Amino acid sequence: MADDHRKAGLTDKQVAMLDFVEDLSMVPPRSSRATVEGLRGLGWSDAAVLDMTQVAAYYAFVNRIADGLGVELEEHWPEDVRAGGPQD
Repeated sequence: MADDHRKAGLTDKQVAMLDFVEDLSMVPPRSSRATVEGLRGLGWSDAAVLDMTQVAAYYAFVNRIADGLGVELEEHWPEDVRAGGPQD
């Protein structure tokens, strides 16, 4: 699932949630009212969409603070993760 959640055998509802938070994290303008309507159409409640949004926003917030302050990950993290992820 770490490589591609679309190939992990998840339900359409779960894939839509992960697509939403991925877009919100990587390309925020891609998320829109239509995106939220699509999530609702798959059965996600407004409260669930709010939770998804808040969790994604919180992680982005904390990561920006850590990056801005030059915080380094602990030694137990693999080197590619500590360096900012795989460099493809």
